[in-house]
Amino acid sequence: MRTIPSLAVSLVLATALGDATAWAAAGARQTLVVQRVFPLEIIVAGTVLMGATRAGNMISASLGQVTVNDTRTGNRNWRAVVSATNFVTGNGAGSQTVSNANIAYWSGPTTAFSGSGSRTPGQSTFAQRVPLSAQQTAFRASKGLQPTSTSWTPTLVITIPASAPMGTYTGTVVHSVA
Repeated sequence: MRTIPSLAVSLVLATALGDATAWAAAGARQTLVVQRVFPLEIIVAGTVLMGATRAGNMISASLGQVTVNDTRTGNRNWRAVVSATNFVTGNGAGSQTVSNANIAYWSGPTTAFSGSGSRTPGQSTFAQRVPLSAQQTAFRASKGLQPTSTSWTPTLVITIPASAPMGTYTGTVVHSVA
């Protein structure tokens, strides 16, 4: 399995008395990351701004489209996996860390598919979201003789501890395919 350069995700926490919406546009940008294991590749957004919320809340945001292209010959299977680091602010000590156990992933359904074969989301519904404290299956597929392309738009759900101080928290979400 090869791992791609990561998806950087930022989360901004506002103070209990502050205006969370004022932070929402800070640093928003999208880049593209491609893992090429020709003829199997995964393409993900490079940077996502989660938005702003207050300590003790839950926040969710789309990570953008993820696409796996499989042009290998013959009948083949692949599995995309996802993992995350802790999200930290400051030096990451104590309450300046949001543990990856508080970060959940929901792959959602297939958003685009071409070619022959089958595809299975890791988590079809929001209720099936999984914590990223361990590597999780994001998607699986099998292809027939034709090349295939499978896309989905996952959602990241973060539960912010009530003790989390105000700050910009950054973490890494990594998608891999094999």
